Amino acid sequence: MSLTSSAFRRGHRVAAASLIAATALAVTAGTASAQSGSAPQPASATCAAKDLGLRLGDSDPGAGNIRYPLVFTNKGKNTCSLRGFPGVSLLAGDGQKIGAPATREGDAGQTVELAPGKSAHATLRTINEGLNDTPCWTTGKIVHVYAPNSKDAMTLRTQGLRVCGGVFTVSAVTPGTEG
Repeated sequence: MSLTSSAFRRGHRVAAASLIAATALAVTAGTASAQSGSAPQPASATCAAKDLGLRLGDSDPGAGNIRYPLVFTNKGKNTCSLRGFPGVSLLAGDGQKIGAPATREGDAGQTVELAPGKSAHATLRTINEGLNDTPCWTTGKIVHVYAPNSKDAMTLRTQGLRVCGGVFTVSAVTPGTEG
């Protein structure tokens, strides 16, 4: 074997080893950047009742239905999330329960991320008086609410919310105020 042939083979081995090392370095760097740059962000915490404002929007009557937006606003300092259905009941002015709690209507929807100051709403629905033979309930003066996935009650006074026909439903939360 000549000196030139030996040097040539050694050059190929060095080049091959360099290529393997460079490839390993690139794969390692790519994995590190994938782990640090594109890792999914953890979901924000569920909104706590203490960080939420609550209001009942104006009624929207139409086609025999009366809808009310129940608006949740993030009053906290951090983004939080809501998903699913709030628990909603009506109370008389003295705190006595009126009728049954609202039943869920529709699917659970998507998670709504609420940045500070942003809002989401659920829709309360009843029907117009006289659409069926079931009488209207006593007019509610307090709306008693549990935000989705919360065990802490929130309440708000209302000018009067009356459920008729035995229909009292609530939708899942969606972005915005709708009212």
